[in-house]
Amino acid sequence: MHELSIATAIVEQADDIARADGADAVSAVTVRVGELAGVVPDALSFAFEVARDGTALASARLVIEQVTARAYCDPCAEEFPVGMPPFFWCPRCDRPSQELRSGRELQITAVEPAQARPPH
Repeated sequence: MHELSIATAIVEQADDIARADGADAVSAVTVRVGELAGVVPDALSFAFEVARDGTALASARLVIEQVTARAYCDPCAEEFPVGMPPFFWCPRCDRPSQELRSGRELQITAVEPAQARPPH
């Protein structure tokens, strides 16, 4: 399950981002995952729970924004959702397009610091 190595990288990067912003803990991390990125969202969520243990993200939640794969057909200027590569057939002109506009994303888009607890 390569999702564990991805989750570990997310935890490490989110921790670095939080610390650079002066935060000691993280409450949430948002990631964009394209449908052609080869990542199973449920497996990534499970792996994140394992990878975050003992880190500044120990109680953080993972928010996954799924991105639909979309291709562009240059001859008819149509953007359309696609299935699996290598060819993406335009529904308008029935020609193959090889220009993928979205669907391979795997990126952290937000790291939410945890609220500091007020002293007692």
